[in-house]
Amino acid sequence: MSDSLRAARYRRRVVDVELDELLSGAAAVSLEGAKGVGKSATAAERVDAEFRLESPVVRDLVEADPDRLVDGRRVLLDEWQHLPFTWDLVRRAVDAGATPGQFLLTGSASLADPGRHSGAGRILRVRMRPLALAERGYEPTVSLADLVAGHRRAVTGTTTVGLTTYTAEIVASGFPGIRLLPARIRRAQLDSYIERVVDRDIAELGAKIRNPSAAKRWMRAYSAATATTTTYAKIAAAANPGNREQPARATLTAYRDALERLFILDPLPGWLPTNAHLNELAASPKHHLADPALAVALLGLDENALLAGDDRAGTAFRDGPFLGALFESLVALSVRVYAQRSDARVAHFRMHRGDHEVDLIVERRDGRCLGIEVKLSPIVNDDDVRHLLWLRDRLGPDLVDTAIITTGPHAYRRPDGIAVIPAILLGP
Repeated sequence: MSDSLRAARYRRRVVDVELDELLSGAAAVSLEGAKGVGKSATAAERVDAEFRLESPVVRDLVEADPDRLVDGRRVLLDEWQHLPFTWDLVRRAVDAGATPGQFLLTGSASLADPGRHSGAGRILRVRMRPLALAERGYEPTVSLADLVAGHRRAVTGTTTVGLTTYTAEIVASGFPGIRLLPARIRRAQLDSYIERVVDRDIAELGAKIRNPSAAKRWMRAYSAATATTTTYAKIAAAANPGNREQPARATLTAYRDALERLFILDPLPGWLPTNAHLNELAASPKHHLADPALAVALLGLDENALLAGDDRAGTAFRDGPFLGALFESLVALSVRVYAQRSDARVAHFRMHRGDHEVDLIVERRDGRCLGIEVKLSPIVNDDDVRHLLWLRDRLGPDLVDTAIITTGPHAYRRPDGIAVIPAILLGP
């Protein structure tokens, strides 16, 4: 064991409610997500003993006496992937009758072969993402759970938060240990985070990266494609412009797979409803990193550059400023955190020809859904909601509500019933 992983002043996260609910009946839960999102501190609040398996000393201790993990205490196995046999040890302990809440695992990398020893039915898996806007000290007035439930309650609230603050939040990141640091130190920490991913974390998965600089170029190109459905072929071409030799397709696939397993890439899937009569839907994912601040760091941008419209990311992948893509990514991150609390999944909607698209679809387990558009503006006009109105016409009662998320000051409902919500006022 090692020093406690508990935060000195723990601030509850949206995922805490889900975690407590699951641990009340399940013997083992694995809390998964990118490094630095706060998994260890959240898990440590719920255990009697902690084993930090990133430490060689702790790994030696556990290997010498694995029974200390199954002595009846509530145990945290932090970064369990550094000692893979512990997953099967927990799985067997659950089969043998472990008590509810006895095991909490955290992991910053998904299983290479989830079909072989996934722990299905024994170890429940919960995703944890960086801080959503509602977890950063702001007070929301509109509940996503109410919108998804279709209550169509009044939408109210006012905020003084505007574009400058949203830009600062994008750049600061949702990593709890980084976001409040002085700007220069924060930039250095984000740069170091990226370097570690490329130079160390990918290798620890067993992936062979012969050219780390090429991997980083690919990450930069992926960052430039934030909030788009750009093909991976175009991303690869942007990573190697001019006459530079293209890496083999297998190499590029290895980059992408490794980064997804590390939860660094967090693509938003295309929505493919099972109970709606919609044809010609595009299934391509929308590209997002775990946190939009990583895209900012990879592209060498800052608040001033973003606010001035400096688009060193290029315009090949999008129409409009890059700040709009980053704002959409920040909103997508927050909505995914809130939707998970409501046991809903999030996707994006797009027709093959691009005739109609909706930024976010929050789908309930029964297939009914909420449509959300994101706009980097304080003002909403009729043109901004035309895709939501079209979708409402096509889906009827299966679309329980519609909303547009903005940078404006007021939350309200338009005469057509669409909710207009400043991003900072939306919560779980």
